[in-house]
Amino acid sequence: MIELPGILGTIADLLIVVIGFGLIVFVHELGHFIAARWAGIRVLTFAIGFGPALVSYRKGMGVRRGSSEAEYEAWLNREAAGVTSPEDRDRQREAISPTEYRLSALPLGGYVRMLGQEDLNPDAVSDASDSYQLCKPWKRMIVISAGVVMNVITAAVLFIAVFMIGIQVEPPRIGVIAPGSPAASATAVDGAERVGLEPGDTVLSVDGEVPHRFDAVMMAVAMSDPSTPTRLVVHREGVGDLTFDIEPEASEFTGLLDLGIGPAQTLTIESGLNETESELIAGALENAGLAGVTPGMSLRAIDGVEPRSVADLIDAFEQSGGTPVELAFEGDASGRTTVSLRAEPEFELAEAPLRSGNPGIYQHLLGLSGVMMVDPKAPPDRVAQGLKPGDIFERIGTAEYPSLPRGTDEIRSNAGRTIEVVVQRPKADGSFERVTLTPKVKRNGQIGFLSSDTMTVSNLLSLPLTGLSDLEGEPLPAQPAADVITRPGTRVVRVGDTETPTIAAVREALRAATSDAAQRGAGATLALGLTLPTPGAPDAVVSWELSADEVARLHDLGWDVPFSTALFAPERMILRAEGPIEAIGLGLEETKRVMLKTYLTFARLFQGSVRVEHLKGPVGIAHVGTRIASRGPVWLLFFMALISVNLAVINFLPLPIVDGGQFLMLVYEQFRGRPVPIPVQNAVTLAGLVLIGGVFLIVTFNDVRALLGL
Repeated sequence: MIELPGILGTIADLLIVVIGFGLIVFVHELGHFIAARWAGIRVLTFAIGFGPALVSYRKGMGVRRGSSEAEYEAWLNREAAGVTSPEDRDRQREAISPTEYRLSALPLGGYVRMLGQEDLNPDAVSDASDSYQLCKPWKRMIVISAGVVMNVITAAVLFIAVFMIGIQVEPPRIGVIAPGSPAASATAVDGAERVGLEPGDTVLSVDGEVPHRFDAVMMAVAMSDPSTPTRLVVHREGVGDLTFDIEPEASEFTGLLDLGIGPAQTLTIESGLNETESELIAGALENAGLAGVTPGMSLRAIDGVEPRSVADLIDAFEQSGGTPVELAFEGDASGRTTVSLRAEPEFELAEAPLRSGNPGIYQHLLGLSGVMMVDPKAPPDRVAQGLKPGDIFERIGTAEYPSLPRGTDEIRSNAGRTIEVVVQRPKADGSFERVTLTPKVKRNGQIGFLSSDTMTVSNLLSLPLTGLSDLEGEPLPAQPAADVITRPGTRVVRVGDTETPTIAAVREALRAATSDAAQRGAGATLALGLTLPTPGAPDAVVSWELSADEVARLHDLGWDVPFSTALFAPERMILRAEGPIEAIGLGLEETKRVMLKTYLTFARLFQGSVRVEHLKGPVGIAHVGTRIASRGPVWLLFFMALISVNLAVINFLPLPIVDGGQFLMLVYEQFRGRPVPIPVQNAVTLAGLVLIGGVFLIVTFNDVRALLGL
């Protein structure tokens, strides 16, 4: 169902972003214009946008629909008849301005066209006294660089305004830490026996750079040198300042360098920025088993005890041993709601080698692993191409009963093609029906569903993988499951005399059967009842031998929160300067930081830690801008400041066509006493067009593909 108010809001936000971008371009071109007038260069056109003029204005002629250029040339020709002296020609030009101000059809940029200077046509020279060519080279350098200077000044002014008003940001404090992530395994470098960052740590610096908000921490890590560890200095309450050298890893989701940390969180459920987001959060709460809990409610009690942070919630489920945990939520208007939830059992994590060459994160129990499935809690609108929540993959392409990483790998290897999948679909009576589908795999290697596995919903197993490594890349010994599970689709139906409907139940039965062995530090031999995937085959009983180390690993497993803690809103603070002086300092500091990060992005492109698909073109900028505009006018000002800095940096790169390339040619002319030869200018202009046009097409293609989810 289409929500008209939401669409109108998005269109309004897009219009605001387009207008804002146009103003940034206007300021840039205004810099060129003012400098050209100061240098005595005749300006022919001041244009916002490219392509044909929609409307124009020329002093002495007024407003015109389209361009007034042809009319102006005709007027000059008529007035020129019989005029011979330069003084008369000057008076003639003063009657009607030679400069046309125009708004063009494509508002994605702009330009100032001066007499004798056209970026796309180096042959357009002039010997007039007020032409670009006859102006001194050092003055032309000022004209060329004036647009960039204006953008830097504009960005600084906008940042100063933002910090004077105050902007709501997430503080540079660590909340959730992913298990097995670089942040979880980092060791302090000051000799103290402290392993891993902890929730509540406040980041004081990243490679010497002081972050004022959490996203600045993430950006500094993403832009860090991939060949050297990133140095993080944090403050820990009750301990003091600690220093860590951490080697970031590429994020599975963004591909950028990442530590595996999230921002600090409140105990209040995220309420969303608009009605649509609130409805999505409400659906996620219901799917998580938090029926009756609504966006904006706060967690007030865990088993009757008031919590201090999300870490208390994690600890409560960790210590529950699988028994129900009572959670009490309160809201200003909705009263008090109490829910009782059981913790989810924790399993072992490892990296598994896949055909794609990329390791996949592998959840297992001594080598036993579930089969890939569509997340049963997934909202129906997040599942596409005939799949449904709860579908278990019997086959994906050539992979039978695939594990989650193996199934993901098979899908990605068929990017851009259709693939046959067979699923076992649960029915209302508890039975399953077999469904065959042929979905199209998108170019990004996705079909369109939220994935999970059968560890907590079934006793169905995939084939154990070999060559496992821990999450730090260290090889793991062979897993004992490989000795007893030899066919994908096998089920573990019993451990001894205990029936096991799920792998989670297998975990508890194994822990109960080996409790004495765990206390003695010994191994154990168990009897597993298996159902083989061959129809009609009798159940088999196999002897499973576990070493003392494997029994210890089994009993080290804990319990997890049964829903995503990302439902809780992050901590937020108002970043505001104490006064105008501090605002100027913060504004200039932010301008410098963004400029350096933009230049650093290009360096990281060559190093490989940033990829072309991470760059944004006009479509991507507009998409991000509409999302930021919905956060309020201050964030819009902040975004426009970022765009202004980026426009300045990109325009001053030493590339043909853009201002930086023109500036280099003027430097050559200043020192050599003659301009760069026209054939050379033509060649570099063509090369610049090809380069910039190619980059524009690539980033626009990636932006559109990402926007459409392809």
